[in-house]
Formats: sequence, C-alpha cells, structure tokens
Amino acid sequence: MKPRHKRIALIVGGLVSLGIAATLVLSSFQSNLVFFFTPTQIAAGEAPKERPFRVGGLVKSGSLQRDGITAHFVVTDTAKDIPVSYTGILPDLFREGKGVVAQGKLGADGGFVASEVLAKHDENYMPPEAKHAVDQAQNTAKTLK
Repeated sequence: MKPRHKRIALIVGGLVSLGIAATLVLSSFQSNLVFFFTPTQIAAGEAPKERPFRVGGLVKSGSLQRDGITAHFVVTDTAKDIPVSYTGILPDLFREGKGVVAQGKLGADGGFVASEVLAKHDENYMPPEAKHAVDQAQNTAKTLK
C-alpha cells in the first residue's frame, strides 16, 4: 500500500470513529433530555404523552391531600391547573402556595404522575422556569380581562 493510500485510510477511519462517537453522545443526550412545560402548555396538548418531562408552577392552596405515602396536589400557573400525584417523601420545603417543579409523565386520566418533586430552597426563590411560567400566565390573564 502506498503512503498516500495509508493516509486516506487513516483519515477515513478517523472520520468514521468521530461519527460513531458523535452518534453515541447525541443518542445519550437525547434519552436524558427532559423538557419543561407549564400547566397551560399541558392543557393545550403541547406536552409529550409517552416521554418524561417537567411541570412547574405554584402548588395551589388547599389542594394538598395525603393518602399514606402518596401525595395529591394541584400545580397551577394561575391560568390553568394540573393535578399531580407523587408517591414518596416530599421535600421539607414543599408548601402550598409555593413554587414547585415535578418530573414525571402524564397519566392515562390526564393527570401528572411525578417521579420526582423539587421545591424551592429559601423564602425568595422559585425555579426560573416556574417563575417565568407564572409571570407569563399572569400577563396572559390580565390581557384577557
């Protein structure tokens, strides 16, 4: 084999290896990608039906009900509400009227079945996605009035 052919073979082999590595990285990234949706977007049908995603907003006051280790509550962005059920221990900072982000899937009944619940970490904090969703819903509600 001539040196020229060896160089071409090495370049082609390197490009193939790079392509395989890029494909593996992108497929791993795609399988771990979790999108954020507001209750308004979920009600509009924008959320995926079979994939996990995050929903965020405020825990509606008076909506928290506990059934043993399962908690049922409503997440709102002040425009739309979505019922959430979560089996597990809620974070210590989880409260009604405070910001929350839940990760999970839509159930068959249209409710959200959470696998993880994240709560704010101090009195002035709300997850940025949830804060933006609440602000956007409040602005939309004001323009509709």
